[in-house]
Amino acid sequence: MTSSSNSSSAVRSSAKHAAERIQQHLPPSNPASLSSSSLNLPSKTSIAASINHSPRPKERPSSTASSVSAASPSTRRSGTPVHRSQSKDFDEDNDPGRVRVSVRVRPRNGEELKSDADFADLVELQPEIKRLKLRKNNWNSESYRFDEVFTDTASQKRVYEGVAKPVVEGVLSGYNGTIMAYGQTGTGKTYTVGKIGKDDAAERGIMVRALEDILASASSASSVSVEISYLQLYMETIQDLLAPEKSNISINEDGKTGEVSVPGATLVNIQDLDHFFQVLQVGETNRHAANTKMNTESSRSHAILTVYVRRAMNEKAETGTKSPKPESLGDKGIPRVRKSKLLIVDLAGSERINKSGTDGHLIEEAKFINLSLTSLGKCINALAEGSSHIPTRDSKLTRLLRDSFGGSARTSLIITIGPSARYHAETTSTIMFGQRAMKIVNMVKLKEEFDYESLCRKLETQVDHLTAEVERQTKLRNSEKQELEKRLRECENTFAEAEKNAARSKFLEKENARLELRMKELLKDLEMQKDQCDLMRDKATQLEMNLKNTKQQQLESSAYKEKLADASKVYEKKIEDLVQRVEDEQARSTNAEHQLNEMKNILSNQQKSIHDQEMGNYQYQRELAEATYTYESKIAELQKKLEDEHARSNSAEEQLRQMKSIISDRQVLSQENEETNELKKKLEELSQMYESTVDELQTVKLDYDDLLHQKEKLGEEVRDMKERLLLEEKQRKQMESELSKLKTNLRESETVVEDKRVKEDLPKGPSESGALPGSQRSHGLKKSLSGQRATMARLCEEVGVQKILHLIKSEDLEVQIQAVKVVANLAAEESNQVKIVEEGGVEALLTLVQSSQNSTILRVASGAIANLAMNEKSQDLIMNKGGAQLLAKMVTKTDDPQTLRMVAGALANLCGNEKFLKLLKEEEGIKGLLTMAQSGNIDIIAQVARGMANFAKCETREIMQGRRKGRSLLLEEGALEWLTSNSHIESASTQRHIELALCHLAQNEANAIDFKRTGSVTEIVRISVESSRDDIRSLAKKILRSNPHFSS
Repeated sequence: MTSSSNSSSAVRSSAKHAAERIQQHLPPSNPASLSSSSLNLPSKTSIAASINHSPRPKERPSSTASSVSAASPSTRRSGTPVHRSQSKDFDEDNDPGRVRVSVRVRPRNGEELKSDADFADLVELQPEIKRLKLRKNNWNSESYRFDEVFTDTASQKRVYEGVAKPVVEGVLSGYNGTIMAYGQTGTGKTYTVGKIGKDDAAERGIMVRALEDILASASSASSVSVEISYLQLYMETIQDLLAPEKSNISINEDGKTGEVSVPGATLVNIQDLDHFFQVLQVGETNRHAANTKMNTESSRSHAILTVYVRRAMNEKAETGTKSPKPESLGDKGIPRVRKSKLLIVDLAGSERINKSGTDGHLIEEAKFINLSLTSLGKCINALAEGSSHIPTRDSKLTRLLRDSFGGSARTSLIITIGPSARYHAETTSTIMFGQRAMKIVNMVKLKEEFDYESLCRKLETQVDHLTAEVERQTKLRNSEKQELEKRLRECENTFAEAEKNAARSKFLEKENARLELRMKELLKDLEMQKDQCDLMRDKATQLEMNLKNTKQQQLESSAYKEKLADASKVYEKKIEDLVQRVEDEQARSTNAEHQLNEMKNILSNQQKSIHDQEMGNYQYQRELAEATYTYESKIAELQKKLEDEHARSNSAEEQLRQMKSIISDRQVLSQENEETNELKKKLEELSQMYESTVDELQTVKLDYDDLLHQKEKLGEEVRDMKERLLLEEKQRKQMESELSKLKTNLRESETVVEDKRVKEDLPKGPSESGALPGSQRSHGLKKSLSGQRATMARLCEEVGVQKILHLIKSEDLEVQIQAVKVVANLAAEESNQVKIVEEGGVEALLTLVQSSQNSTILRVASGAIANLAMNEKSQDLIMNKGGAQLLAKMVTKTDDPQTLRMVAGALANLCGNEKFLKLLKEEEGIKGLLTMAQSGNIDIIAQVARGMANFAKCETREIMQGRRKGRSLLLEEGALEWLTSNSHIESASTQRHIELALCHLAQNEANAIDFKRTGSVTEIVRISVESSRDDIRSLAKKILRSNPHFSS
């Protein structure tokens, strides 16, 4: 007792001595410690007052020893603080700032039941009066008082309600809180705090139950958010259990507020309890643990789960302590928020190396654990004794827990002890740690702030909305301005067109007036010709009558000859006049023809101007069409009149013909007959000229119709061309969309080929830290592979294997790489392998491997070939196309381990087909495997061993069935020496394949000489005894018994 008192006095004096040096540098505690920069929450001024350390409480010894020892200073170490400086008993829960300490005793284990017969006399629990008696020897014991005492039969729920629930309720009310487990290794700290209990709710620890209550409160209030971070302090380095790649995270301290934060920690927003289970399982999987004599799963790091609770003060119902009056917060318009933080700390257990049996790296871990726990104990001692200097900077653990002891957090500590007497010193140290912690009083305060972040977000949203509205109005005004300008330009263009059309209209009106005058003149001429024709017809009729009278007179009397001669002269004169008139009529007809030609030219020019203007002015086109129709109708009438005139000319000709017949009867009238013939010819020529004129008019009309038809045809062709262009544009956009979708799906499945391994390479045994993390990783891998398979199936259905294979030939290297990755992922499923083979995927992949120099393409294409090589049809295609020789040459083409592993896997799959054994040797496939094995990569060696086992198995099957004889092909390539030298490899699966290959080769008696020469018989003997597989051991024993060369 005296030595203990001296050591305690020395600690206090050294602590006081050092306090003066760093007292000026200690910042005030801040409840917003351990905040992460990923929250994007700037630190704000706390509403509560600054934290002041409470005065050291007085202590009252409660030992059951003699009064002299109780009064002695040496008993101060075992004393229990029973009242504070304010003369209040700490048993009364009136002071919420005092650190509450509970003790829990774990049940006896099997070893203690056998070895510790008197363990019940070491610890005596009195939970009804909250006391614990620790027996020092057979006649002396010490009694200690705690806030809660839990026996070994206490349930997890009772422990949570007594230790953690008050702290959790305070956190929900806006106060910071800390729950920490402290004790010797193997006493149940992790079970009490971090037990997940997903299958059995009764086994859940404090972490799960605390989050369950917090989430239940958050579900009833929409303005509550819950975020967690999960860290471990391993060998004085802070690591992120939710993101293992983050190691050696730094701790930041705000010089003004003293706030401690870990900005590099990963923050996860928790939605529900299942989500928390998943996150917690990930963290527990990444936590360091090891097997020691005292604990099979001893935690080798301090785990700190930080829960951030943020509650807006606009809730109608709030739990916990009432908020301050609005006047204390200033402006009522600014929203308020309560930010609280809960630290759940699972400390690594203190241990003694001689008892835990640690060695090697575990010793270093134990040194750092004990060092950090020692620093924590110094801080607890200094706070309990009211020292002015608190050595929080001696360890990262004490810096992280700065707010928990002597700060503003409501802290609850549970210490765990064991019942065994062998650990009396460790149990005593743990109890004294709890007793000193009970003397610490924190200044608990409410963390309530103005929610400037919410207000800023609201104002930013309003500013963004107003900015968007201003931009929208500006765009609207600009669009309206552009529309008005466009309309103004259109009006100007329309006005210009109207002016042009008006000028054209005036010109056309003049032309129409001129044409009408000409038509009137032509009609007058035609009427005059009609009158002349009528006159000629009358004269011809009169002439006919005169001829008849002349005939009658000739028959009656010859006396009338003289009169007839006179009449003939008269007739000749009349005929001359008639001929003259016919010539005049011919001249008029020529003039009419000339006028018709001019009219034809005018109509042609008019049609051209109509064609030029028909797209610009529909109204004038219609008027021109009507004018044309009028002219055509007039021309038709003129044509009809000419036809009538022609008919009259024909009748006149007929009359002349009759006159000719009459005159022919008379020789005197022969000259008149010749003149009549000339007149007939002239009339025929006139008729022909008229018909040619009509034909030319019809030709012009037909040309016009042809032009209109060609115009319509060109319009249809233009419309067809536009439709084809639109269709091509649509197809192009569809192809771009498919290509974009293909690239997106390819990025999601970029690592599928590397994650897809053969079954022999997957570890089957449980991990050193237990089977649960391994099964969780296997479940996560299966879930990930299932999602990737669904993505690949959907991609195969939407895009099609043929299009994906076509993209392999793309000139774009990025597209080519992504396409090869998709083919590799599809080839991993048996349902897609047939489609890939049918679409020519094997040939495309082999060509790509042969021609490409890109390492990624070579690696992924080799993986795809390895997957396809598991299908017999694909194996035939690969071998027929020289695939084995091409894969064997890859050894000289690349030295990338992943690529070589894929190539070795493909060759190993081909070795499992009996048809290709000889061909594989001829194409140097076996030699390539052995060359790749020289790389030393364990994954490549595993594939080579699997290939050797497949080859030896198929070869032995052929020998057993009598299809082959002689020495093994593997021995010719020196495979036996390689198998023998690598038979002691560390990998269990690789060793199993090598043992199988040796046993299969040993079954062939022709290989016995080589086995004796290389010393492989010794390996067969070793396999028969030491192999981990029963079937391999049985096969080796059978070979040794049946082969006379080996038995001798």
